[in-house]
Amino acid sequence: MAVNRIAYFELPSTDVSALKTFYGKLFGWTFQDWGADYAAVEDGGINGGFNADPASKTGAPMVLIETSDIETAHKRVQEAGGTITMPIFAYPGGRRFHFRDPSGNELAVFQSGA
Repeated sequence: MAVNRIAYFELPSTDVSALKTFYGKLFGWTFQDWGADYAAVEDGGINGGFNADPASKTGAPMVLIETSDIETAHKRVQEAGGTITMPIFAYPGGRRFHFRDPSGNELAVFQSGA
């Protein structure tokens, strides 16, 4: 596990199937479906996915940073002056939360596992 390093990207989507078709044709990428609202990029050089879940998708591309201690990372974001935009929640593969940095960029921190 690469702790505190960029480990994933996520593109918001209104139609996951259309994005899969587009990026599949464009770059030859393949995908792993995780329900109707999410597909992970299998071979894009960095792990990533397309998110159409209205409960967790963002309005812009998002960088996800992996951690080994999500509660400490959550606390440190606040101490550093970030704003939590989505509290810690579970998803297939682990837990994560979203935050905005002082410039307004939204990022996420995740911890793999249950």
